[in-house]
Amino acid sequence: MERIRNIGVIAHIDAGKTTTTERVLFYSGRTHRMGTVDDGTTVTDWMVQERERGITITAAAVTCYWRDHQINIVDTPGHIDFTAEVQRSLRVLDGGVVVFDAVAGVEPQSETVWRQAQSFGVPLIAFINKMDKLGADFAYAVGTIRERLGANPAMVQWPIGREASFCGVVDLLEMHAVVWTDELGKLPQIEPVPAELEPELHLLREQLVERIVETDDELTVRYLEGEEIPAQDLRQGLRAATLRGELVPVLCGSALRNKGVQPLQDAIVDYLPSPLDVPPVEGINPYTNRVESRPPDVDAPLAALAFKVATDPYVGRLVYLRVYSGKVKVGSQVYNPGKERKERINKLLRMFSQNREEVPELTAGDIGGVVGLKFTFTGDTLCVPSGPIVLETISFPEPVIFVAIEPRTAADQARMDDALRRLAEEDPTFVVRTDENTGQTILAGMGELHLEILVDRLLREFNVQGRVSRPRVAYRETVTRRAEMEGLFSRQTASPQYAWVRLALQPLPALEGFRFRDEGQIRGFPPEFLRGVEMGCREAMESGVLAGYPMVDVEVVLLDAEWDKDISSELAFKVAGSTAFRDAVEQAEPVLLEPVMSVEVVTPEAFTGDIIGDLSARGANIESMGSRAGNSCVVAASVPLSKMFGYATDVRSLTQGRGTFTMEFHHYAPVDAARMEAIVYGGSW
Repeated sequence: MERIRNIGVIAHIDAGKTTTTERVLFYSGRTHRMGTVDDGTTVTDWMVQERERGITITAAAVTCYWRDHQINIVDTPGHIDFTAEVQRSLRVLDGGVVVFDAVAGVEPQSETVWRQAQSFGVPLIAFINKMDKLGADFAYAVGTIRERLGANPAMVQWPIGREASFCGVVDLLEMHAVVWTDELGKLPQIEPVPAELEPELHLLREQLVERIVETDDELTVRYLEGEEIPAQDLRQGLRAATLRGELVPVLCGSALRNKGVQPLQDAIVDYLPSPLDVPPVEGINPYTNRVESRPPDVDAPLAALAFKVATDPYVGRLVYLRVYSGKVKVGSQVYNPGKERKERINKLLRMFSQNREEVPELTAGDIGGVVGLKFTFTGDTLCVPSGPIVLETISFPEPVIFVAIEPRTAADQARMDDALRRLAEEDPTFVVRTDENTGQTILAGMGELHLEILVDRLLREFNVQGRVSRPRVAYRETVTRRAEMEGLFSRQTASPQYAWVRLALQPLPALEGFRFRDEGQIRGFPPEFLRGVEMGCREAMESGVLAGYPMVDVEVVLLDAEWDKDISSELAFKVAGSTAFRDAVEQAEPVLLEPVMSVEVVTPEAFTGDIIGDLSARGANIESMGSRAGNSCVVAASVPLSKMFGYATDVRSLTQGRGTFTMEFHHYAPVDAARMEAIVYGGSW
C-alpha cells in the first residue's frame, strides 16, 4: 500500500491539466502516443463535448505505474461550472498536483481549488507549466503562490532558459541539470549545472535547504553543526513537511513541449502521500452515534465511499468507489447504512478513463468502479453489516441558474424523464424539478455552460428533442424581521380533522438554511404532530410568497398548539403548520435575494476603460485592478448574475477577441426595491 498514490490534477481553466496528465500516461508507458487537446485525441477528455470544446467536463480516473509505484490519477475540470467534479474528487484523493500558468501565476479558479484541497487536508505539489510561453516568469508565478494563496512554496527546481529558449531544469537538491533535446522528451539528459547560473543556483539551494531544515528538529541540529546534509535526507524532510502541509514543492516545465514531466512523476512518488500516510478515516456508527475510525488496512472492516455515479454505455450504471479500509470482492454483499440496503457487487473495474479492466477485488487504498449497485449514490458509504459506519458525505454548492425545457413530442417526454433522472444521478449540482404553476420541467445548474452541456447531452446521448427557454436566475427569498401567526385546520366531514398551531418566524444568518425548534415544550404534544408541523413548514419553504422562489435562512419556533386526541393527525398539523408559515412570511417583510458573482477580466491595457465602463453599466462593484505580464490588465469585480448573461460575447467584442474572464458564485444579496418590483410583477429577468 505504501506504493500507491491517489492524486488529482487540479488548476484554473487552460493551465494545462489534461496535457500534463497525457504526458504522465505516455512517459509511464500507459499510452503509446501523445494525445492533444487541440486534436481531440486525449485519453481523459473522452466525451464528445469535451473534445469539441477543448475543455474538461467530467473528472476522469486513470491508473499508471512509475518507479514500481501505482499512481491513480484523477484529471479534473478547471471551469467553475463543473466545480462539483473537483470537490468530490478531492474528497477521496490523498494528494494533488496544482498546475499553474507560468505567465498568469495564481488565477481565480486556482484559489478556489486550493481552498477546496486545504479544507479536505490534501497535501499538494505545484507544477508551473507553459515555461516556453511568451512572458513566462517562474519567480513571479512562485511569488503569486506565496502572496495570493498564503502558502509556503519550496522551489526544488530552477528553469534553464526562458520563453522560447526554455530547454530544461536544474534539480536544486541534486545540483545537476536535466535537459530535453529530443522532440518526444523521452530521453532527458543529466548534465552539469550551466556555469553562468552557478552563483545564483547555490544561493537558491541554500534557501531551499534552510526552508526544509526549519521543519525538522534533527535536520536543524545537523545543519547548525555545519554538516553537509545528503540530498536523500533533505528529500525525506521535504516529504514530511509536504504531508503536514508546511511546504509546497514547486517544479516547472512545459507539458505541451514534452519538458519537465518525468521529474514531476518523480515528485509525485517522492513527496505525495500513500494511503498509509493519511490519518485513518473517521465516521459515525449509525447504531451508537459514536465516532469510529477505520485504518488503511486490508484486514480491517470494509469502509468505502461512493464519490461519483456515471452512466456507461457498455456496463450501465457505474459507481466510482474509494476503498479506505478492508476489501470488496466480486460477488460479495455490502451494506449501505444511509439507505439501509444490502447491495451485491456484480463487477469490479479498474478505470482507464472511459475504458476499463475487470479485477477480482479492490483493497484499501484503491479507487475503482463498481457495477450492480442500485441504491448507492454520490456521498454514500458502503461497509459490512457487522461493522457499520457512515463516512462524512460530500456537500455541493446550490445551483444559481435555470432553464425550462419542454419535449417536442409525447415520445420525447418518457425518454426525457429517464435521461434527466440519470443525468441528475451523475451530477449532484444538477437539479430537476417541475414548476407547480406552469407544469414545465425546470433544469437548474451552476452556469450557462453547465446547462448548455447538459442539454447537448440530452440530444446526443439520449436522443431527446426539446425546446429550451433562455437561462434565468435562481433567486431566493427570505424574511427580514420576526413575525408570529396562527394556523388552523378544521374539517367537519365524514372524517373530521383538527389542528391549531402558533408559530414565530425570524431571519437566520446567511447560509444557515432552515431551523425548526419547539420553544413551548407543549406538554403531551405527540411527537408525530410536531413532525407534521415541521414537514408543513419545510414544504412551504420550497415556494416563497413573493415570486415562488425557494426560501432560505429562516428559523421557525413553535409557540403553542391545540389538538383533539380523537380527530387530530400528523397530516392536519402539516396543513396547519404550512398555513401559519405562509401567513407569517407575509408579515415578516420578505425580500428577494439574488446571486452575486465574483468576476475577473483579463484584458489588454488598451481596452481596460471599455471593460470597466461596461461592468459599471451592469451594476458591478469594481474591487481591484492590477497589471499582468504582457501589457495585460486584471479587473476584479462583483456583479449580479442577472446582468451577466451573454457576457462572453460582449468581452470578445470589447477587446477584439483578446480578453478573457472567469466568473464564480460569491454570495446572495438582497435585490433593491425597484428591481424586486420589476422581477415580481413585471417578469423582468
